[in-house]
Amino acid sequence: MNDAQAIAYAKAALAAWDVPACTPHLIKNRENAVFEVTGPNGTRAALRLHRPGYQTDAAIRSELVWSQGLAQAAMAVPCPLQTRDGDVIAPVADAGRVASLVTWSEGEPLGEGGVAFSWEPDRQAQLYHALGAELARLHRISDTLSLPDWFERPCLDVDGLLGEAPLWGRFWENAALTQGEMTLLQEGRNRLQGELQAFSAEADFGLIHADALRENVFVQGDTVTLIDFDDGVFGFRLYDLGVAMSQNWDLPNAPELAAALTEGYGLDVKSSALVPVFTVIRALASCGWCMPRYAPNDPALITYTNRAVKIAKRYLDGKPVYGA
Repeated sequence: MNDAQAIAYAKAALAAWDVPACTPHLIKNRENAVFEVTGPNGTRAALRLHRPGYQTDAAIRSELVWSQGLAQAAMAVPCPLQTRDGDVIAPVADAGRVASLVTWSEGEPLGEGGVAFSWEPDRQAQLYHALGAELARLHRISDTLSLPDWFERPCLDVDGLLGEAPLWGRFWENAALTQGEMTLLQEGRNRLQGELQAFSAEADFGLIHADALRENVFVQGDTVTLIDFDDGVFGFRLYDLGVAMSQNWDLPNAPELAAALTEGYGLDVKSSALVPVFTVIRALASCGWCMPRYAPNDPALITYTNRAVKIAKRYLDGKPVYGA
């Protein structure tokens, strides 16, 4: 779907909501197409045209019910806006997609993957401490919500992360890997499976954001908020912290950022030691995620595979995962 098509579909989608006529401003056109629009009562809102085939309609409704519950518990998250028919999603004619409209989140992104932080190191640590606290709050509130019987989100348990058919793909079969690298990732997968299986009996497991990357963390002053719950799943709570570190793992101050994140979350020493393990798991998962999205020689795919190989080698060699 090119940008012109996306804008045309967005205009058509808005007819399902009681909103003023406006020209949707395209923010990104990747997995979902996301637009800034004028919502009900003239307020800013975000319109999403959901990627086809990724989540069922029930799963998208579940995401929105979840975020509605978080908002009702005074957590600042994008909140769904109902259509004229009282639903939270609407089919987009001829697009093969559904649309949702959510409240606008104020602030600026914490950063962008692969781009140096604009914040000084002390400020980075402060913000990752706040992010740890916000993730802990997300998990705590999620456990208190009364969810409908039809609630449906994917599961990132041991099999979903490292089984024979991981949710994001068989990463060890990425075409950009050499045979030796495939073997390396298989060795990492096998060891990680053992660690997770030993950990899973006592693990905190429940609804998680699962995509707390810099782009999905908004900053306002000393406060951070989470956006884009599209990848939310039932999973290991520590995975959220591992994801948050997955763009920082090789920075010189990565150990300090990890310490701030885990302190903000309130982790003990034993649990904090497992966060790098989940960063490795996220890097491997991303190596699978990119497979159907990029050609084998695409620079973006090479970046994901190189990261997976480097971080897996550190892990297997018993070296610290975090740090330059």
